[in-house]
Amino acid sequence: MVKLVKADTITSLNLEIMSDINKKTHFGYQEVNKIDKSKYVGEVFTSVAKNYDIMNDAMSFGMHRLWKKILVELAAIGEKDTILDIASGTGDISKLISKEYPKTKIFMSDINYEMLNEGRNRAIDESFDSNCSFCQLSGENLPFKDSTFDLITVGFGLRNFTDKEKGLSEMKRCLSKNGRLLVLEFSKPVNPLFSKLYDWYSFNILPKLGSILANDSESYKYLAESIRMHPDQESLKKMIIKNGFKECKFFNILNGVVAIHIAYND
Repeated sequence: MVKLVKADTITSLNLEIMSDINKKTHFGYQEVNKIDKSKYVGEVFTSVAKNYDIMNDAMSFGMHRLWKKILVELAAIGEKDTILDIASGTGDISKLISKEYPKTKIFMSDINYEMLNEGRNRAIDESFDSNCSFCQLSGENLPFKDSTFDLITVGFGLRNFTDKEKGLSEMKRCLSKNGRLLVLEFSKPVNPLFSKLYDWYSFNILPKLGSILANDSESYKYLAESIRMHPDQESLKKMIIKNGFKECKFFNILNGVVAIHIAYND
């Protein structure tokens, strides 16, 4: 049976699409059409995928591995939890969970095919694929039923979302009752002097490292800018609660250069 759609409904849909096309958002410090941001972000991560792990180690002096271990420790993972790792990239967080909790079921996901493929290949090569599935998807439109997951993790991915609130709302929908959301993300240093030093490092050293190690300074310039455009710790906490989570707290690491937000579903 063919379902007819009223003309006024079609007009409403067209207006909604046109509205999205005309809305603006930030891609680093640039203002771009909201509808185009995911394409630009995709180009960045396609460019850096092959050198992503090397660059992470160089940029953070290897500390990103410790930060991810802290996230896993804070996650209070149950032995048979079902877990969604959003923006899983090359699989650092999924690997830690898989090795420590082999009876869990982990969905490694990324919007970027090249990054997801790197993660899948690594999972196979390093033998943590037995309890992992691989999904190319947008964190803003999760293709899962309500209450599917006990835990959702997002490591250094939320700041690249076009619509963070929509993504958080989707994550809440897909979490089970009392499920946990853990967001590991670059944030705002607490000490003003340290903040100035961090800014100097981000805008003078990171692009040079990108040029030397990955032949790509522009992508790392964007990454530095995207960190500055991301909500600070308190603002992100308020955004998470606004989107339906009953409780949220955060832990600063390295004076707030990095923060881990933990939120609980009702």
